[in-house]
Amino acid sequence: MMPELHYPWLECSVLIPLLGALWVGWIRDADRARRHCIVICCVTLSCATGEWIDFMRLGTFEAHDHWDLLHLVFHRDVFVIDELTAPLLPLGALLYLMTVLSTLRTKINRFSFGWTLVAESILLATLSCRSPWVVIALLSLATVPPWLELRARQRSTRVYVLHMGLFIVLLCSGQALLPDGASPENPPILAGGLIAAAVLLRSGVIPLHCWITDLFEKVTFGTALLFVMPMTGAYAVMRLLMPIAPNWGLQSIALFSLMTAVYAAGMALVQHESRRFFCYLFLSQASLVLVGLETATAIGLTGALCVWVSVSISMLGFGLTLRSVEARVGRLSLDSYHGLYSHIPALAALFLLTGLSSIGFPGTLGFIGAELLVEGAVGVYPVVGVLVVVAGALNGIAVMQAYFRLFTGTEHHASVSLAARWPEKVAVLLLSVLILGGGLWPQPGVQSRYHAAIEIITRRQGGFQPSSDHAAPPARDATVELRR
Repeated sequence: MMPELHYPWLECSVLIPLLGALWVGWIRDADRARRHCIVICCVTLSCATGEWIDFMRLGTFEAHDHWDLLHLVFHRDVFVIDELTAPLLPLGALLYLMTVLSTLRTKINRFSFGWTLVAESILLATLSCRSPWVVIALLSLATVPPWLELRARQRSTRVYVLHMGLFIVLLCSGQALLPDGASPENPPILAGGLIAAAVLLRSGVIPLHCWITDLFEKVTFGTALLFVMPMTGAYAVMRLLMPIAPNWGLQSIALFSLMTAVYAAGMALVQHESRRFFCYLFLSQASLVLVGLETATAIGLTGALCVWVSVSISMLGFGLTLRSVEARVGRLSLDSYHGLYSHIPALAALFLLTGLSSIGFPGTLGFIGAELLVEGAVGVYPVVGVLVVVAGALNGIAVMQAYFRLFTGTEHHASVSLAARWPEKVAVLLLSVLILGGGLWPQPGVQSRYHAAIEIITRRQGGFQPSSDHAAPPARDATVELRR
């Protein structure tokens, strides 16, 4: 029997934002809706964190929810988490809380709090499910809120609909053609190829990346951040592609991801507009996560899972900083110096900290993951490790260049105060603690990601199925392997 959580954390995490969306939707005053949305996001984060703590106390690899009422309908455990997804739920809830909390009053009329809560519910449900068809249905449903915002803003939906429609068709076709008994030893070439193409499209791998820049141009910055930042394309790789794809297939996909990482890093260097700069920087970092996931080695997979968390937190802070600056001075050009440091030093410090963390600067959350990712990539193809380092170097130059253009070089004169508001200061403090704390004390996170990587590889190799009394590999073994 699969272990059971002590409380219905998963269903509460999914239902609270969904019910909250119904409540917020009836509130006409935008500022009041924002305050209620913050409370709902805080409660959701508390439930997601409770799930993580409860799961760790069980000492097992997987567990299902305490109630799981959907079991009565589907006759199977629908809400199931394992060591891979347990920390991703509080991470996803944190992404939404930080975005809503940092939304200034000047932007609340453009940002839909009701649909944001719906999107949060869909994301947490996706991360709580392992059934392929349920995951596909939720990934498809997640594409609706951005489309509704595009329609509400009377912007062209052609590019977005074309790409997301193709993503859904490829994903459904691949899963429908998947034969029984498919495995890495008996790979379904056609079905696996369709699923791989869908995952690459959703992840923005070149040449299928133009929908991301188009989305950032046409919707609010917050909506675009929340749609791409959880990296559900990587989650689809773990749930839909990893169990059936052979090693050569994963490594071929990794090469496409690597080319995207280097290409996007180079493009980030030459952008003239801040949103497009952020898009390419994120694409480069997210592609590096896919490179590690698809090496299918213990060290590379561990590094990818660590980078997944660090990039989500770091790029969220980086994006929220740009969003806050935009709320004060409008769209930002990188062709000239703006000199904003004297007005918003806290946001400038967060911009630099999160940008450096995203590229794996020593002492930050992304450092250990980046090192493991490079080591794992070198083990597959030596040239891959070199290109990963090149992409990181280009991203580092791009981050520093953007910092100097936005915050130094001249003196900015403003007729009103541009100082950071208290919600932004709270976000700055919390994200700084996570980035620096994870960098100075990385062992718990690395150990958890290593255990998850070992279990994923064991399952791919047709090893044992975890039972209720199965625990993750000892911490000592993990430390020895990582040191090697």
